[in-house]
Amino acid sequence: MLLIITSLIQIVCVLVGVAFLTLLERKVLGYIHIRKGPNKLGFVGLLQPFSDAIKLFSKEQTFPIFSNLVIYYLSPVMNLFFSLLLWMSFPFFSVNFMFSFSLLFVLSISSLGVYTVMLAGWSSNSNYAMLGSIRSIAQMISYEVSLILILLSFLFLIFSFNLSDYMYFQENVWFIFLLLPLSMMFLISLLAETNRSPFDFAEGESELVSGFNVEYSSGGFAMIFLAEYASILFMSMLSVVVFLGADVFSYMFFLKLSLMSFFWIWARGTLPRYRYDKLMYLAWKSFLPSSLMYLMLFFSIGGFAIFFY
Repeated sequence: MLLIITSLIQIVCVLVGVAFLTLLERKVLGYIHIRKGPNKLGFVGLLQPFSDAIKLFSKEQTFPIFSNLVIYYLSPVMNLFFSLLLWMSFPFFSVNFMFSFSLLFVLSISSLGVYTVMLAGWSSNSNYAMLGSIRSIAQMISYEVSLILILLSFLFLIFSFNLSDYMYFQENVWFIFLLLPLSMMFLISLLAETNRSPFDFAEGESELVSGFNVEYSSGGFAMIFLAEYASILFMSMLSVVVFLGADVFSYMFFLKLSLMSFFWIWARGTLPRYRYDKLMYLAWKSFLPSSLMYLMLFFSIGGFAIFFY
């Protein structure tokens, strides 16, 4: 019972965090464009996310006549469910799920997110949505390969799938200093994995009319939106845990998490969209060979250490 209650509290906190992350994004993008952003509702616009939520969920829910209705309605729900389920692997030291294979759990659940995007695009029975979902799937699968290889390099350093073990191994030096190129590649892969600018081909507004979610309105759109921002927060948390020294007891952890989330917004405000073929070349011709080379290096170091230990 205690597990369920703590998990529910955690999910509520994540959803509140997501609400204010959207506000932060609108404010930061506003200042990048030299304008104010939301500033009317509440003190300096602090109530804006709740107003947006009420507006979105009270709108009319439309559905295309030719759509596959059950899948069309279930896809956004499953999308949000998977992105919140990811948070169950957060390394709590209280009564919570402490996985000894939490990193495997993260990889398994984040891979399932591809299916919800694919089904959302396919079930709408719209050409734009289908095209958006195909591009999104190709992108997510491509970057998942290099992402797993990069994570394997970190794993060979600590020989554990448990996220909380990263804390003990980074007490003296953070992994970002030891593995700077890998950490940068990890960050860029996470940007592509969450379908964010400059890799936002799934929702290429200028050419695809919002992509895979073009037929969604009201609650369905809100759920896809929430899922995207919950996964951004989670990926920020993962990158802080993996290479920025993850002491979850300190306030510094949450400050680092906020700075990482800010990086996602900063990238969106400053970088133009990549060309699609260059995105694929980056994954298969740059990241894959270099992450394989690093993996071989750390595999040899790890094997060497075990042999002499």
